[in-house]
Amino acid sequence: MRQTIYNIIKQSDGRDKLNKFYDYFICAIAFISIIPLMYKREYEIFNLMDTVTVYILFADYVFRWMTYDMRIKKGNISFVIYPFTPYALLDLLSLLPSLGMVSQSFRVLRMLRIFKILRYSKSFNYILHAFEKEKNTLSSVLILALGYIFVSALVMFSYEPETFSDFFAALYWATTALTTVGYGDVYPKTDVGRLISMISSLFGIAVIALPAGIITASFVDEINEEKEQTAASGENDDDEHSKIDRIIEKRMEADKDE
Repeated sequence: MRQTIYNIIKQSDGRDKLNKFYDYFICAIAFISIIPLMYKREYEIFNLMDTVTVYILFADYVFRWMTYDMRIKKGNISFVIYPFTPYALLDLLSLLPSLGMVSQSFRVLRMLRIFKILRYSKSFNYILHAFEKEKNTLSSVLILALGYIFVSALVMFSYEPETFSDFFAALYWATTALTTVGYGDVYPKTDVGRLISMISSLFGIAVIALPAGIITASFVDEINEEKEQTAASGENDDDEHSKIDRIIEKRMEADKDE
């Protein structure tokens, strides 16, 4: 029975129709479950939707827990590992408000159910793999950006203490300047301060462009690797079919000779 459940709930490869239908069904349920969050007023139909969808999603959570050992093939320890995996934690947190295990003030956690849909997205998985592959480079860029924000905020706060009420306000300004957002609610008033702001904005363009280029290049690499694997898989299938055809032909020739 567990094997049958696993075959249904595992991510579809497009071959099994029941498996594919289940993927679409869970994505639809996850989307329907967050519709009530789009309205300020509460309606009876929304309560019904929440009740039905949360039990379906909770059943999906239990099914995945039951069959996780078949996915990672690590024996009984799989049942201990699963609740602490990222997707399992997101699923559980998104269900807690509807299950009454946390206050309704945390109903915003239900938005985490959107990751249920993203789980089945190839593009989203490509992006995750790109982040994982380039995590060291991206970490270096992040450290560089945070360091520059701190230094520029410290310089500005020291030079224009009357403009910024506290150091956090200077950090806020440095962040908006680095990201070239510039809300205009906090800004330098002296010529030197404006010069620092200009330099920060120009530097921000370079810092923001770096991770964007890295992720894009890695994303394209992931897509190309997937295409190569698909092509190789197709060639292997063709080779297998050719072997089978040759075996059948040899047997037919042997039968004719007899």
